[in-house]
Amino acid sequence: MGRVNVEEVFEAKLAKNDFIEPKDWMPENYRKHLIRQISQHAHSEILGMLPEGNWISRAPSLRAKLVLLAKVQDEGGHGLYLYTAAESLGISRDEMLNALLTGKAKYSSIFNYPTLSWADVGAVGWLVDGAAIMNQVMLQRSSYGPYSRAMVRICKEESFHQRQGYEIMTHLSFGTPEQKAMAQDALNRWWFPTLMMFGPPDRESPNSENALKWRIKRETNDQLRQRFVNQTVIQAEYLGLTIPDKGLVWNEAKKAYDFSEPDWAEFKNVIKGNGPCNKERLVSRNKSHKDGEWVRAAAAAYGKKQMEASLAA
Repeated sequence: MGRVNVEEVFEAKLAKNDFIEPKDWMPENYRKHLIRQISQHAHSEILGMLPEGNWISRAPSLRAKLVLLAKVQDEGGHGLYLYTAAESLGISRDEMLNALLTGKAKYSSIFNYPTLSWADVGAVGWLVDGAAIMNQVMLQRSSYGPYSRAMVRICKEESFHQRQGYEIMTHLSFGTPEQKAMAQDALNRWWFPTLMMFGPPDRESPNSENALKWRIKRETNDQLRQRFVNQTVIQAEYLGLTIPDKGLVWNEAKKAYDFSEPDWAEFKNVIKGNGPCNKERLVSRNKSHKDGEWVRAAAAAYGKKQMEASLAA
C-alpha cells in the first residue's frame, strides 16, 4: 500500500471516529504529539501523589487516612496505565522516566503548589480532580485506542476523588467558623492555579489545532475552562464559599459566567520550573526512584529466572 493510501486510511478512520491502534500507520507528528501528551499526563499522575501524600500521616481520622491512601494509590495506578499506553507508541518507560527525573519533561503546573492545610486536600479533590475529570472525559473518545481505553478506568476513579474532596470541603464549610475559614482560604489559593490546568488560552495554545484535527482532544482549553467555572460556582454557592474573583459575573446573553483570566505569566513561570514546589517535587521523585532501585532489580532478576525456566521446560 502506497503512502497516499495509508494516509487516506488514517484520515478515514478519524472521520468515522474509529480508533487508531498501535500497529496502524500514523503520521509521525501524530505519534510524537501523543507521546508528549500521554507521557506528560502520566508524569502528572505520579507527581500528583506528592501534594496529598504528605497528609496521609496527618489525616484527622482513620477513615480519612484510609480514603486518602486509596486515592494516592489510584494516582500511581493511573500513571502506570498511561505509561503503558505511551509505550505502545515506541517509547520506553525508562526514556519517559529519565525525562521526568532530569527535569526535561513537563507535567501539570498545578502540582507545583503546596498543600498547607487539611482543607487543601479537600480543595485538590474538589477543584483539581474536578478540572481533571472535565478534561479527561473527552479523552475517553480520543482517537488513539490505548489512550482512550486507559481513560475509561481513570475517569471512573477520578470521579470518586472529586467526591472525596467535596466531602472534605462540605464538612469544613458547615463546621465551625474556623473550619469554614480554612475552606475559604484553600479555595482562595487553589482557584486560579486550577483554571491554569486547562492549558493556555486558545489564542496562545501551540498544540490545540493538531489535537483537535486528529481528534486526540474534542474540545478546546477555553471551552473546558468555561464549563468548569459554570459548574464549580454552583458548588461553591452551596458550600457558602466565595469564588476569589471580582470579575465573576453571570452573563445572561451567553448563559455562562464571565470570569477573570489567570495570571498567564505565573503559569509560564511555573512551567519553566520556577513554581513554589518545582525543585522539591523533582527531589522527591528522584529520591523515590533511587530508593526503589533494589525492587526493580529484584523484579527484573525474578522475571529473567522465570523466562529461563520456561524456555528450559
